[in-house]
Parts: sequence; structure tokens; C-alpha cells
Amino acid sequence: MKRLKAAAVQIAPDLSGSGTVDRVCAAVEKAAAQGVELAVFPETLIPYYPYFSFVVPPVLTGKEHLRLYEQSIEIPGPVTARLAQSAEAARMVLVVGVNERDGGTLYNTQLVFDSDGSLVLRRRKITPSYHERMIWGQGDGSGFRTVNTAVGRVGALACWEHYNPLARFALMEGREEIHCAQFPGSMVGQIFADQIAATIRHHALESGCFVINSTGWLTDEQIASITSDTKLQGALRGGCYSAIISPEGVPLCDPITEGEGMAIAELDPTLVTKRKRMLDSVGHYARPDIFSLLIDREPRVNVRSKPRSSGESRLDHGAVNSDGTHSDDAGFPNNAAHEEAVPTL
Repeated sequence: MKRLKAAAVQIAPDLSGSGTVDRVCAAVEKAAAQGVELAVFPETLIPYYPYFSFVVPPVLTGKEHLRLYEQSIEIPGPVTARLAQSAEAARMVLVVGVNERDGGTLYNTQLVFDSDGSLVLRRRKITPSYHERMIWGQGDGSGFRTVNTAVGRVGALACWEHYNPLARFALMEGREEIHCAQFPGSMVGQIFADQIAATIRHHALESGCFVINSTGWLTDEQIASITSDTKLQGALRGGCYSAIISPEGVPLCDPITEGEGMAIAELDPTLVTKRKRMLDSVGHYARPDIFSLLIDREPRVNVRSKPRSSGESRLDHGAVNSDGTHSDDAGFPNNAAHEEAVPTL
């Protein structure tokens, strides 16, 4: 890890969906002008977090859910290409939360772009929380890994995944130096901000890493556009805590709890060693003879080819097509030109 300047960006989305990417790229340029080399943006900022699902009964969310489908992004696609260009132009590592559309399902996805524009991590939230389960599918374990970047070894989790100690331990085991946390912000009230502060400071101490946490923000006008019920509008306020925490659990700058802005601080890599000298949760302070963690990092797919045992002919496993060619169990012709690869993360 190198000494660097990082930013936790607190930002409002464009609830129409079309302008959020523009807002992200503008924030990247602004951060770059201040010497920032790592910027973290909120949970599913692109096109916007589904705040409607928190205050609108599920039976009435169909229209807004379909609109989110239309605005969500495919990976790779034009949006990821633009984010990659922005990262490369600024020579900045970007961590951005998006709504990903894969076929007929939406996912809460975290993207990490290295400073050369390459997409080095794409992971999906494994368990959507509470109201989110009506919106997103579940991710798998393939994203539980840290990645080397121009600024150091980076890991990421979204929102309540930080309350899953085994998920956090998986990233500790990956020797993360910088942990990128994302929460939606503008929800639940002050208690949510207090909880965020507690959990990110705890992870910094336990992992011995820096934590960059970004939360979103909604304006009063945006809140009113989501619900006209003044009581429910209160549920879409507070809960913002964009901050940078040292490996010793100390805030390195003033957190942002209201409005838009950037929490910016310099990260000194010697603090990682200083903390781990005292407590290394996956090293000298671990007890693998007593405790161990089994992680399934295999991507989950719906179709797998059944392996043939030795001595079996093609006819033992397949069917004959009308043109005389043979097909395997999945119904695909046994011809290299027609093979279909199952997409994986």
C-alpha cells in the first residue's frame, strides 16, 4: 500500500436515473483536482437506491420497480465503459454501487475500477436486507475476495453485510488494507448513522485496515417525490455518515452527516502495520486450530454440463437432433461453433 489521499463521496442521485452517471463523473473530476487517488460512492447510487421500496407497500411498487429495471445497467455496458474512462482519465481507483440487471433479475452490485480503468472487482450483495428482498436477487460467494489496485489491497461490502462477521472475516483473510463500505443514506434517522459509525469503526479495529464509507443523500424535493405522506418522509431522512476511519478506529476527518460533499483524508500505510503488530485477526491473534471458515467462492449457475465417465459414448448422454447431429443434456449441439458459455462473475 502507498500513502494516498482518499475520498468518501456523499452525493444525491438523479431519481430520473438518466443523470446519475454524469454526477459521478463530475465528482471524480472534482476529487482529482484535490489530489484524490481513491473515491468511494454510495450503495447502488447508479441509477439510484430503491428508496420507494422502504416506504411504499409492496403491492404498490410495481410501476417503480419496472422503472428501476429500465434504468439499471448491464455489465459490461455503456455505463461501465464510461466509469472506466473516468477512472483512467483521473488516474483514480473508483468504487461505485450500481443496480445491475442480469436477465430478469436485478442485483445490488459493487464495482471496483483500478486507476487504469480496468474493472478488477464485480460483486453482488449476498443477502438483500428487509424491504430490498422484493427488489434484488441474492449474490453468491464469488465476490468475497480482495483485489490489488494502484492504491493497495481493497475489499468491499454493502450495508448490512457488515453485520455478517463471517463475510468481514473473509475479507480480513484476504489481507485487505483498505475497506470500502457503502450504505444508502437518507433512511431511518440518526440511529442508522450511529450504527454505521459503530460498525465501520469496529471493522477498522478488527481488520486493522482503513475504512472508507460512503452514504447517499436525498434532498427535501426528492423525498417529497418518493412519498407525499409527511410521516413516511421522516423515514427518508438521517442515516448519513460518510467518513474515513484509520486502522486504530480513529476518524481521520470530519464525517459528513447532511448534504452533499466529500470526506477527504490522507492514508498512512504505516498505521496498518502499527495496528496489526498489536492485533492481526488472521495472523498472530488467530486460532485456526480452534476456529476456521469455509468459503464457497464458486459462481452459482443454473446450467452445468454433466461430465462423461470414461467409456461412455456420446449417445449415452445425448439426443439426436433432426439434422442428425448429437446434443448433450442441455440441448446444445455438440459443435464448438455453437457452444454457449454460461456467464459467470
